[in-house]
Amino acid sequence: MLNWFAEPEHGGNFAAVAKGFYKDAGLDMTLMPGGPQVSATQLVASGKAEFGMANGDDILVARQEGIPVVAIATAFQKSPQALFYHKDANIKDFGDLNDHKVYVASTANFWQYMKKKYSLDKAQEMKYTGQLVNFINDKNAVTQGYITSETYTLQQEKVDFGVLLNADSGYNIYANVYFTTEKMIQEHPDEVKAFVEATVKGWDYYKTNSDEINPSIQEKNPEMSLDMMKFSAQQEMDFAFGGDAATMGTGIMTAERWTEVQKQLKDVGVLTKDEDISKAFTTEFLPKK
Repeated sequence: MLNWFAEPEHGGNFAAVAKGFYKDAGLDMTLMPGGPQVSATQLVASGKAEFGMANGDDILVARQEGIPVVAIATAFQKSPQALFYHKDANIKDFGDLNDHKVYVASTANFWQYMKKKYSLDKAQEMKYTGQLVNFINDKNAVTQGYITSETYTLQQEKVDFGVLLNADSGYNIYANVYFTTEKMIQEHPDEVKAFVEATVKGWDYYKTNSDEINPSIQEKNPEMSLDMMKFSAQQEMDFAFGGDAATMGTGIMTAERWTEVQKQLKDVGVLTKDEDISKAFTTEFLPKK
């Protein structure tokens, strides 16, 4: 269960299907697209899918709600999510967002963190719909988005914009995290291992062969042009293969990073209690370096 409509952010999975990595590992893999009304954590918890994709903070929130999901690898070491602003809006840092309209999703945990850390009580919160038209037409507005896709669209629209990467605010979550259930890990560890290893292999292939794989992504999402996919794939490479992945391997996660995000979510009241982080994620299925 993917976390959005098919796109280059899922390149490793599509590569693993196209190159037969899942099949070689003994898995008959179907990639189901997500969307704004789809909860991957609930679908995996209910058994409608064996594996899912979500952001790291969503995994922690789901566990607090009693949904026994466990992160098993991450596609991105750093989230490509960002806030976009107009160049002439006099914004240089997160603290400058007061007195601006900010289009954010109501469930955006990063925004709760930023509001508290940067005292953004004068920022005007607007409902993010996924459309950029309100932002484009209002020189004073700010909108959430991904530097992989929104950057491309805004360049096409000839908008003179600047970017504040969410991770630079201090809220540095793992993004596009692969997860399964505690039950799946207990009862079918071999399948979990096969999935993780094939997915990592897929990402390592996509790294240098994205142009070959993108047409198979476009089949599932014809509204996205190959030109946009090429741009997105180039933009996301450092998010997938930089940071700890550069030295510790694709998909790696650390207890330090998970603990930090848990603390931040607790500080802003999204989480009410600390839990044993070693139960929220595992690296045991990742290929050994």
